[in-house]
Amino acid sequence: MAKTDADSGHLPCAWAPADDALYRAYHDTDWGVPEYDGRALWEKLQLDGMQAGLSWITILRKRETMREEFDGFEPERVARWDQKRIDKALQNPGIIRSPKKIAACIGNAQAYLDAMEGGEDFSDWLWSYVDGKPIVSYAENYKDRPTKTDISERLAKDLKKRGHKFCGPVIVYAFMQAVGMVNDHETGCPRHKEVQELAR
Repeated sequence: MAKTDADSGHLPCAWAPADDALYRAYHDTDWGVPEYDGRALWEKLQLDGMQAGLSWITILRKRETMREEFDGFEPERVARWDQKRIDKALQNPGIIRSPKKIAACIGNAQAYLDAMEGGEDFSDWLWSYVDGKPIVSYAENYKDRPTKTDISERLAKDLKKRGHKFCGPVIVYAFMQAVGMVNDHETGCPRHKEVQELAR
């Protein structure tokens, strides 16, 4: 967990409200940690796509239920969803019940599998956009960070070429922050150094 002792003068990022235990736990243990597992990266990209037009806390509160409904976000299983399976998912109030987003997730699973069958590792491909190591930001306040970058623009464009949807440059940048491709913890946050040390 992130340290918050007064002696250090360091506090977690201001965007993680202290009065929201779920949000703070996500900040302290998950956000910005470099992720190298291809399936886990694909899952996170789907969750960020589901967020479009919504707040992240909405997704966070539904994340476990969505994992259950979406077959553990196993691309091999999601790619085979038919209309009957979609209709079942749409009955679940614990997920984002958007037919367009669900259809995108199915198509994204198929795109993921197509690349894998072509011999490509999804994780290696994603991390190649940052030369295999996190881009370290030194913003003191999260409000000073960009919402997209040249790299997220390029990655979003390439994802779309491969058949992925709900992956615009803003969504992709949020994804890059979440999976540690960019270390965007505030410089005064203990996690800024901690996640940096977790990189390969």
